[in-house]
Amino acid sequence: MENTIKQQLKATALRARLAALEGVWRAKSGHPGGSLSAADILAYLYFRQMNINPQEPQWEARDRFVLSKGHAAPGLYAVLALRGYFPVENLATLRHPDSMLQGHPNMHLTPGVDMSTGSLGQGISAAVGMALGAKIGSEPWRVYTLLGDGELQEGQVWEAAMFAAAKGLDNLTVIVDNNNLQIDGTIAEVNSPYPIAEKFRAFGWHVIEVNGHCFDELEEAFAESKTITDKPVCIVAKTVKGKGISFMENNVGWHGSAPNDEQYNQAVAELKAALKEVEG
Repeated sequence: MENTIKQQLKATALRARLAALEGVWRAKSGHPGGSLSAADILAYLYFRQMNINPQEPQWEARDRFVLSKGHAAPGLYAVLALRGYFPVENLATLRHPDSMLQGHPNMHLTPGVDMSTGSLGQGISAAVGMALGAKIGSEPWRVYTLLGDGELQEGQVWEAAMFAAAKGLDNLTVIVDNNNLQIDGTIAEVNSPYPIAEKFRAFGWHVIEVNGHCFDELEEAFAESKTITDKPVCIVAKTVKGKGISFMENNVGWHGSAPNDEQYNQAVAELKAALKEVEG
């Protein structure tokens, strides 16, 4: 990947982290940890990978995205706003009663949201249905869905995985945000889904393992995903929960907690310093 493009993606992901953090801070609630871990993946999808048109959110030929780990909505909203689906200023209204940006994505309220999600495990099932519909209709668009690693503890995920492989849905790409933490601790302590890659392979998927914060690896993985035929693709992305903020990184307490004013100011300072370094 060209350095200029890589720098742009890094800057976009940092801006998304700043925006997601501000929304959670203002709301005094939300899920910063998983939003921060997924920021690079979301930035890559919306600014590099997917065929979309923010000026026409319901464009029929668009690629579809489903945030199966719906609690990471602050991260998705930040990237949607930066991509031009709605004004960035709206991000400050996260979780407000009259806001279009609620705690989980709502396809009836938010431009750019292709599926309402919240209950874990259901998003991938919706994505599988979309991919099957595209196959039946001979449509060229692709479907992407982002899962949490703790979400893999839901049986519905594996029903969907089995069905997708059985139907040869090579227009479907699942990305697993493997940050190793969920609300109650590490995923291994709660109910280990490891080994993730081997499980998806056993269900008939093509699996690619990457560093979810490395844009070169993401570029290679998504390029490879488009070459696979007759089976769906799973990209297992190793990430850091709370990525970019020193006191949040790998700290399970930030799964669903909002920072106080002092913590927010420190986090903003760290992210802005990183952004300044990237932009030179």
